Amino acid sequence: MLYLYAKAVHIIFVITWMAGLFYMVRLFIYHTEARQKSVQEYQVLHRQFMQMESKLWWIITTPSMYLAIAAGLTMLYVVPGLLQAGWMHVKLTFVLGLVGYHFTCQRIMFKLRSETSKWTSTRLRMWNELATVILFAIVFAVVLKSAVNWIYGVLGLLLLSLMLMLAVKIYKKIRERG
Repeated sequence: MLYLYAKAVHIIFVITWMAGLFYMVRLFIYHTEARQKSVQEYQVLHRQFMQMESKLWWIITTPSMYLAIAAGLTMLYVVPGLLQAGWMHVKLTFVLGLVGYHFTCQRIMFKLRSETSKWTSTRLRMWNELATVILFAIVFAVVLKSAVNWIYGVLGLLLLSLMLMLAVKIYKKIRERG
């Protein structure tokens, strides 16, 4: 029964963690684009974005990451045989990538706060899509388990990545025209 409770908690906090990461990078994009406003407008927006980013990061996103990881480790403790499964190794590799993504976002937040960020809004849009690709990889590894044909899986992820990058580029052109 502990496993099922841990699994439910894990799913809930993975959802809130991902929601926080997705929204955080959107805030970074808007924060970066605020530099194009007048000095007075930027100062107001900069303070507002710093507050929004800080609350989202420290109240929702980071606690959700730690709770998702704690629940995942609880499941592995209760059913240690999961560590023998190849799909679990794949999942954990992508989870480590997501944790790295999380802390890179934290560095971006600190750079935006100190006004030393060199990230453009287009680069941040691309960065945002990386979390989507990692999420897809984790979900497919967990759901398909050993039934995954890794060659098609990798090709599918690459295709998804290319489509997302193309969508970002098209969106940028549309914004520049309008």
